[in-house]
Amino acid sequence: MEKITVVGAGNVGATCANVVAQKNLAKEVVLVDIKEGLAEGKALDMWQAASILGYDSRITGSTNDYSKTAGSGVIVITSGIPRKPGMSRDDLIKTNAGIVKDVTEKAIKYSPDAIIVVVSNPLDVMTYAALKASGKSAQKVFGMAGILDTARYRAFLAEALNVSPSDIKAMLMGGHGDTMVPLPRLTTVGGIPVTDLLPAETIDKIVDRTRKGGGELVGLMGTSAWYAPGAAAAQMVESIVDDQNHIFPCSAKLDGQWGLKDMFLGVPVKLGKNGVEEIVEIKLNDAEKKLLHESAEAVKSTLDALDKMDLF
Repeated sequence: MEKITVVGAGNVGATCANVVAQKNLAKEVVLVDIKEGLAEGKALDMWQAASILGYDSRITGSTNDYSKTAGSGVIVITSGIPRKPGMSRDDLIKTNAGIVKDVTEKAIKYSPDAIIVVVSNPLDVMTYAALKASGKSAQKVFGMAGILDTARYRAFLAEALNVSPSDIKAMLMGGHGDTMVPLPRLTTVGGIPVTDLLPAETIDKIVDRTRKGGGELVGLMGTSAWYAPGAAAAQMVESIVDDQNHIFPCSAKLDGQWGLKDMFLGVPVKLGKNGVEEIVEIKLNDAEKKLLHESAEAVKSTLDALDKMDLF
């Protein structure tokens, strides 16, 4: 791909840009931020590492000049204030929705055909905001959450089993946050169901830790995580650029699947060159479906809150 843009040069955005560059996914990776010199400085630092790490992607930075992003095939939006200790995701809506709206409109002015990957929090409602601001089809606008949540889940399982995280295949659904819906029934380790390897009590503890994974890190560091979120967003970009058609859990707009519609929610999607190539409507048992609908209700309340702000 000729160009990929990452909006937001904070920890998550910079990590995403760094991973995207190291994977040589584009000739140029553009990092944009509103803070004077931040994107330029981080981009220069990464570019100076290119000869050491062996990649060719040219990394450039820009302070709020979106003309430098023109012709981007993928735009990753990480902009927004991070969640602070004691702050709920809903508390972020007023500030971050305005930020996401602004950067989306600026970015698509110069890259009208770009696919948009949203990372800003609260994730599901910010993805909805980007869709409204862009005027694009829902196939081209979606959010990163489930890959991060699944990565945390796999990391905790790998610790419990003393195995490689890459041997673990898992799927999560629902909103990004405390109402996410892990699916142990569909989790395997080297093809073996995890339910055959760990007692239910241990799995339940891991599921609970996964749900609270973001909060655990905020409590430890005083700010949100960035290595895993940045890498997760980059993995989505890779599946799009290389048309890999990986099945990933992403925040996608539903149109009747699982009895839900007109909302963004974390679900399995096939991710390829056109964006969301397909929403994979896996069969859920009654308990899983109940949890999914409870998660959907929580997400719907944040969408309703955004609609009442009359930003669009």
